[in-house]
Amino acid sequence: MDYPIWDLAMGGGMLMAIVAISHVIVSHFAIGGGLLLAVTETLAVKRDDPVLRELARRSSLMLILVSTVFGAISGVGIWVVAGLISPAAISELIHTYVWGWAIEWVFFILEIVAALVYYTTWDKISRGAHLLVGWLYFIAAYLSLVIINGIITFMLTPGRWLETHAFWDGFFNPTYWPSLLLRSGIAILMATAFMIFPALKTSSDRKADVLGYLGWWMVGGVLLSYAGYRWWEAMLPATVRHLFSGAEPALATLAATRSFALWSLTVALVVGVVILIVAPRLARVVTAVVMAVAAFTFFGGYERLREGARKPFLIHSHLFSNGLLVSDIGTINEEGVLARSSWAARGADDSLAMGRRIFRTECSSCHTRDGYQSIQRALPTYRDVLEIAKGEGAGVFESECGGCHSDVNEADMRNMLPTPAEIVEDPGTIHDLNRGMIYMAVSQLQEMGEVYRAAPRGEMINTAELHFSYMSPFVGTDEELEALVEYLAFVAQGDGAELGANGGGQ
Repeated sequence: MDYPIWDLAMGGGMLMAIVAISHVIVSHFAIGGGLLLAVTETLAVKRDDPVLRELARRSSLMLILVSTVFGAISGVGIWVVAGLISPAAISELIHTYVWGWAIEWVFFILEIVAALVYYTTWDKISRGAHLLVGWLYFIAAYLSLVIINGIITFMLTPGRWLETHAFWDGFFNPTYWPSLLLRSGIAILMATAFMIFPALKTSSDRKADVLGYLGWWMVGGVLLSYAGYRWWEAMLPATVRHLFSGAEPALATLAATRSFALWSLTVALVVGVVILIVAPRLARVVTAVVMAVAAFTFFGGYERLREGARKPFLIHSHLFSNGLLVSDIGTINEEGVLARSSWAARGADDSLAMGRRIFRTECSSCHTRDGYQSIQRALPTYRDVLEIAKGEGAGVFESECGGCHSDVNEADMRNMLPTPAEIVEDPGTIHDLNRGMIYMAVSQLQEMGEVYRAAPRGEMINTAELHFSYMSPFVGTDEELEALVEYLAFVAQGDGAELGANGGGQ
């Protein structure tokens, strides 16, 4: 919370998702493609099969263009975006795993050099030497995954690191091995999805053989991915699984993402088996695109699920998504969030302006004002309340009120409200009512902070017991709480533009 906020209309999380998911699809293709190319060329040399060798040659061009160009650029993009939207988390990862990153960068440089040498030396060096370069490329690429996997999985399941803060305790965390198996399967699946396209150019008399060869790779990739996913999910603590599993998951959108991802994997398997093994005559560019999209969707769905399952943390039980350390909750409640964040302390002293700065500090890592995860749309407006009072707001109640008022239904809420005539006669009553509800919600978030403070250090915090289990607690003084409530009540009226807040997290 000590760093300035980078405001984006689409939300920092959405931009990160776009950059990261596109990068991981390509980077896993680079890993799986290295394995498929090395094995394919090895078989071609042993069998003296020019068709398989030509498949490897054509695929190597795609490997260079996609992985070493787009992959490298998007990899840098991840660092830039993550550094801007989550500087506290990046700082923590660098300080904890600086030698891990250094080792990964060595493997990455070796991977890039080997890929360039591999592509440019076809028929220019001996076949044995060319094979050696191909295998060096794959080994370097896979070892890069081995390192990064430990750092990525640490953020969701830090394990004993919470107690010891030791490198290896965080690296070999509870989901390290399941995730490595899952990502190994995904790498093979991504490589197969990409290599189908150069395989379609194979001569008609061998096309079925080549497609069948890729088909069995695809089946293996799907089976490894599914086994790794189930193992990964089984190793998650209950405090994480409750967000997306069970009869009543805390986040229905995450539960839908999980279901969507698994169905996408099923579609990729079915389409792949049909067009590659059972009826290769059906293999066309369009059917290959369908399989590729299904495979990419599974991977993207899993990444969204993995990221969402960390809520409300960036590093589970240690660092919240807004940069708040669990260990700092008590200090900030005493001193105030504005005293802690000197950049946010600057500005007008009126409560509305102060509340806006507090919103940007504590809330804008997940919410924008009127863009992605809009806080304005999450707050009931005058018109929403009037519809409920008239008995015409069942949908409004479900979307605007049900999350906080799970103990009442739309009819109960209507009985608690003034009559439609009273609301029309005195619209200010709705502002006061909204303000009261907002105050209750923010107060609950403040009380959650005490629960986090009291949780045993060195253990995963069980957020399943909290009312807002996927939200960071509010921290700050009573005056700052009042200021945030005043700003949110103002935003609920739809007049936020008067503050110059024309989008982003403002």
